[in-house]
Amino acid sequence: MSPASSTSPTPLARLVIASRESALAMWQAEHIRDRLRALYPQTEVSILGMTTQGDQILDVSLSKIGGKGLFVKELETALEDGRADFAVHSLKDVPMVLPTGFVLAAIGEREDPHDALVSNLYGSLAELPAGSIVGTSSLRRESQLRARFPHLKIEPLRGNVQTRLRKLDEGLYAAIILAAAGLKRLGLSSRIRAIISSEDSLPAVGQGALGIECRADRADVAAMLQPLHHAGTAACVLAERAMSRALNGSCQVPLGGFAEVQGEQLRMRGFVASTDGQRMLRAEAVGEIENPEALGRKIAGALLAQGAGEILAALNG
Repeated sequence: MSPASSTSPTPLARLVIASRESALAMWQAEHIRDRLRALYPQTEVSILGMTTQGDQILDVSLSKIGGKGLFVKELETALEDGRADFAVHSLKDVPMVLPTGFVLAAIGEREDPHDALVSNLYGSLAELPAGSIVGTSSLRRESQLRARFPHLKIEPLRGNVQTRLRKLDEGLYAAIILAAAGLKRLGLSSRIRAIISSEDSLPAVGQGALGIECRADRADVAAMLQPLHHAGTAACVLAERAMSRALNGSCQVPLGGFAEVQGEQLRMRGFVASTDGQRMLRAEAVGEIENPEALGRKIAGALLAQGAGEILAALNG
């Protein structure tokens, strides 16, 4: 990402945002649209809603159909052919290595990064009786749940937030695990029965943060996006993404990485696990906020030293 310019950019007459059409994705795009309209009242800002392959395939887990990159490919095509100027993503859906010719021009301030328990019957994971069915689409969540609560039955859960809540309300699950950020952004905080501590469920890399992607040759767009960039959030998620990248992380791999700003430093924790939660490797370190990616690589190195490579090799076949 380019550093913020010391001079104000010359606003473009028009900006088009590429976004998935789910309610949460549209909330995120509208949030960025409204901030840009306030910053550049003379610029027309609109949203190009799109349905991605990840939105269309709902009966198979993401880890089996190619991963979270399925949520961004169509949006990148719209950037490539000029139908849109930039795309707004949930950063946890953005692959660790961007295609050539694309950059993250800005990273928006993080919402609550934790996972949330949603249930009509129980107020905490500890209250769930043996054999209770818990829904989640994430191998990261599944492995941690299996490690901490082996008596629970974990079953896959796909679809947008509203679809997942409907399946819960229909009685298909005793509880489901969702990102707290999505529920809060959609005005659904009342559905949260408990915020799950990072000790019980370490968040996904980039969870709760917005990533704004544009073509690398669009310096004009990147300059207009700089006021939306949040340095503290960026330091955290750059550390997390560096860890995942060093481990070749994807949604086929149960791993989590979570960095927090502590004064002038970053504290980061990471884990790699077997899918069944039987093997759980953890690492923690503190690093300089000015060099977040070094901290992420340090965490990855510590996990590899514990044997993470064997787990990753087994999962990647």
